[in-house]
Amino acid sequence: MQTQDLTSTPFLDLAFLIARVMIGLLMAAHGAQKLFGWFGGHGLKATGEFFGQLGFQPARLFATAAALGEFTSGLLIALGLFGPVGPAILLAVMVVAAISVHWRNGLFATTNGIELPLLYSIAAIRFALTGPGRLSLDAAFGFQWAWTSKLIWIALAFGVLGGMVNLALRRQPVPRPVDR
Repeated sequence: MQTQDLTSTPFLDLAFLIARVMIGLLMAAHGAQKLFGWFGGHGLKATGEFFGQLGFQPARLFATAAALGEFTSGLLIALGLFGPVGPAILLAVMVVAAISVHWRNGLFATTNGIELPLLYSIAAIRFALTGPGRLSLDAAFGFQWAWTSKLIWIALAFGVLGGMVNLALRRQPVPRPVDR
């Protein structure tokens, strides 16, 4: 009986496609929760209120930017389109989420810690550094040649910088007065 070599290119291409599509669609769904209230999400109004409580003003603008960033980056990653652009956008959003929401809660997701944004960030970096793979729209359209190592690192740097700029624009929320 002959065994199959699971490290051969077709198996790796398929494994990479599955990982890219699953992570991309999960992130797009996360953005759709914020944008449209789909999948049990709260929509832009409630998300904007939450962003205001976090100190992002104007809250609706920041909520829209985050939701569009999650939705767009997820779709680009799932489709394997425009190489490091989707991963860089995802990285920017995850830097903000990790620091503004999750950092104070420790590591693990069970306490709303940084585990999930950290995993998404690692996946984004991996997708940017390795490219979208042969089973992608970039490969189908012949775009993969455009993504040099230098451009990939620039895109990732812009992702981190974009997240840091968002955090720099954040203001500490004003505590609500207590009714007596």
